[in-house]
Amino acid sequence: MWPSNGAARTKGPGSPSGLGRWAAASAAAAVIFLGVLAMLLWGSRFLLPHAYTYYETAADNGVKLHALAASPEHIELRAADRPLEDYRVYGINGGFFYNDAVLSIAVNDDRPVQVAAGDYGSGWFNAKYARGTLVWDAAAGRFSVQVVSAAAELSVTDRGRYFAQGGVSMKLRDDAGWRAAAVDAEHLPYPDEERLRSGLVYDDAGRLWLIVTSTRCTAEAFRTAVKETIAPSSAVDGIFLDGDGSSQLNAAEIKLHGDSRDLRQIIAIQ
Repeated sequence: MWPSNGAARTKGPGSPSGLGRWAAASAAAAVIFLGVLAMLLWGSRFLLPHAYTYYETAADNGVKLHALAASPEHIELRAADRPLEDYRVYGINGGFFYNDAVLSIAVNDDRPVQVAAGDYGSGWFNAKYARGTLVWDAAAGRFSVQVVSAAAELSVTDRGRYFAQGGVSMKLRDDAGWRAAAVDAEHLPYPDEERLRSGLVYDDAGRLWLIVTSTRCTAEAFRTAVKETIAPSSAVDGIFLDGDGSSQLNAAEIKLHGDSRDLRQIIAIQ
């Protein structure tokens, strides 16, 4: 029975117009739920425990560094075909590349990150030049930087238990000779231009530091900032990695996108 005052009665979901409103409300709720779920799933990796310590610091020369310090047992070198931000992984960019070819050594346990050992662009070679390559010898429990052209030349205790990441020698303990090595001998690209920079450094405590700048700087300014701020009393040596738009970092605390270009190789923390 209709109300005697003539007011319209609110229709329930069983009536045509009420059913429409109920369906619209349900659809809106579903969209909101799916959106929240997607955000949680996308961000879930940032809620998980992670095997690194994050550092953010600025050197006296104004260069701002972001670093992930990790044990070498948690490092894996991987092939890539997208920007680092598209991967659900912590880490930074790797070495040099051109189109689909990896042009720096990138080897886990004597296996390059893509294609097969000995193939061009696989990660088996430092293309064109012998260059500084950071090596973790798991059997011996030690790091080194070795200047080689190919993974076959690396000196390791057990070829089934190491990783090697190519770049350009940083020579942290040789202020007089670093430029002759990095620029003259190993042909570091654009050393005197202000660009985003990235690198790997190891210290005498056995930690590996994955470092990316959010400041454009020269290679010398980057090296100076690393020496000053990244374990200044214990850093042993390191390498420059690819730079500029390739300088990318994923961490729970921050993402650095570079220019969001597709990478061909990354350094992941497991």
